[in-house]
Amino acid sequence: MNKLRKKLLALVCGIVDQNKIDEINILNATKLAVKLAVQELETKPDVIMVDALTNMDTCGIPYISVIKGDAKNYCIAAASIIAKVTRDRMMRQWDEIYPIYGFAKHKGYGTAEHIRIIKENGPCMLHRKTFIKNFI
Repeated sequence: MNKLRKKLLALVCGIVDQNKIDEINILNATKLAVKLAVQELETKPDVIMVDALTNMDTCGIPYISVIKGDAKNYCIAAASIIAKVTRDRMMRQWDEIYPIYGFAKHKGYGTAEHIRIIKENGPCMLHRKTFIKNFI
């Protein structure tokens, strides 16, 4: 990640919380995260490369949507890595507040262990209602 950071002209992450994701769905939350990130950029790019997203508000900046973009385009791959590392760091921080859920280990993904823990202890405020509705 440090090597990647040295080559970047800018680094911002759009973050959408679990309540908003439940409200607008994961796809629209992803699009909103892109918009939030674009709004935070001090220097605006000429074009934005995205992985298979369409119909987005990119604040007037044109975008190119690439199917399987993280496998075809270095910029999209780098953004994917940055988003994953950012989310993993956030989940490790939440693990300190809610250690019973094991967020540091599964990073919030719906692993069998994560689902078992939720069934045994109930959800916490981080769990999306749309995530837990099928097994609670």
